[in-house]
Amino acid sequence: MAILGTAPYPSKAPTIMGMPAKQVSLVTLCFQNSALILIMHYSRIMPQVGDHRYFASTAVFLSEVIKLSICLCCCIAETSRALGTSATPAAIYWHIRTAVSSGDSWRLAVPAVLYTLQNSLQYVAVGNLDAVHFQVLSQFKILAAAVFSVTILRRSLPPKRWLALLVLTFGVSIVCIPHSDTHQTSTSYNSILLHHDADHFFPRSVHELGQAAANGAHHVTKRAAQVLAPRTPLVLPRSATYQGMAEDEARTMASNYTFGVFAALIAAASSGLAGVYFEKILKDAAAPPNTSIWTRNVQLSFYSLFPALIIGVFFKDGAEVREHGFFDGYNWVVWTAIFLQSAGGVLSSMCINYADNIAKNFAASISIVVSFVFSVLFFDFVFGFTFILGTSLVMFATYLYSSPERKMTRRPPPLRIASYQKTAVDPMYTPRLGDDLRPPLDPLESVRSMALSTSRPSSPMRYPRSPSARNLSKFRGD
Repeated sequence: MAILGTAPYPSKAPTIMGMPAKQVSLVTLCFQNSALILIMHYSRIMPQVGDHRYFASTAVFLSEVIKLSICLCCCIAETSRALGTSATPAAIYWHIRTAVSSGDSWRLAVPAVLYTLQNSLQYVAVGNLDAVHFQVLSQFKILAAAVFSVTILRRSLPPKRWLALLVLTFGVSIVCIPHSDTHQTSTSYNSILLHHDADHFFPRSVHELGQAAANGAHHVTKRAAQVLAPRTPLVLPRSATYQGMAEDEARTMASNYTFGVFAALIAAASSGLAGVYFEKILKDAAAPPNTSIWTRNVQLSFYSLFPALIIGVFFKDGAEVREHGFFDGYNWVVWTAIFLQSAGGVLSSMCINYADNIAKNFAASISIVVSFVFSVLFFDFVFGFTFILGTSLVMFATYLYSSPERKMTRRPPPLRIASYQKTAVDPMYTPRLGDDLRPPLDPLESVRSMALSTSRPSSPMRYPRSPSARNLSKFRGD
């Protein structure tokens, strides 16, 4: 209750460490997306740490374990606030267990499998693509989510969003076209075969000719492996060997651009389908009431453990994991990628809570620019006109799709006031207030008249009598 004469205090927006939670969550999500893609890309192309490069299936499983721990802690904090300070740990445990093991929790197994597939394909895509290419292709999830929203949720999209989806498809198609590296290839091959003039000499004997051939084979095989490996998924057969050849092969990871594009597109489609299905479960009328978003995240992370462990670790990489070990190839880069991937879901929930889904898409678009700058600075990223055009179209389509829809309201018709001119006063049609309905000027007049009235008849002074028929005939002279 406000004190009289003073205005009430305005409600403060939620803050994180004294800063607005909306801006903090959006900026953090932007840099988290960029850092995750860049570090995941570097973890797949960096030199090996152990006997074998780390297994992506183990990284996905550990990411789900960490995500489950984070969501469970948030669920415990939310439940303790709801039950009050007097709630015991046993009461909190039984409340969370009842909420997590509700009747419809099994429905989250479908998006859990789809999210696990998406996370696994992300490691495949970033190992075969540049970080910026992968992030641009990941925006294909907007098109997938829109199509699945129309087919599953029975939603209708305005024409502006259909135009944005068309532009997005065109931009992604342009980015999928591999840019020509003709100049770079010719320069690389010239650097392999032609060196400084001082390095070229004419052999004067058969012995010098043999030494020149051996040195040339050593140099060509070592440099060709570094240049041609990104273009061919297979290791080229070599005509000669040299010391340290195994280390160079481990340092240079073969990549396949087409395979990476397909992996990125399938991951984006899986993300769109999983998001739409998860939204359908959240908004289903048959779901138990008062089910919080953290409870749903705990259920989703719990069901994601089974496909990540059984399908990924046991069936896909089971033999190699038993041979090399579960944590083979791990270092601080791999652990950073795992923690960033786990924090991505939490930051997305914070953005939706403190901001909205539109702002989250804007943060994803800005992260493309951040990834582009860091890729050029640290990964020697080479881009062409087609990449710039496709990326610009994708970002414009994201902005067009995320911009709020303007409500088309019709303007009311103008008021037309007809001008009426009163020419004459007709007493027949002019209303006149009767004498008996006129309000008295003095409010005590009625009381005074009642006090002065008697039972004796008095002559009418105010209201004249109407003449009778006899008097009327006398007046006429009859």
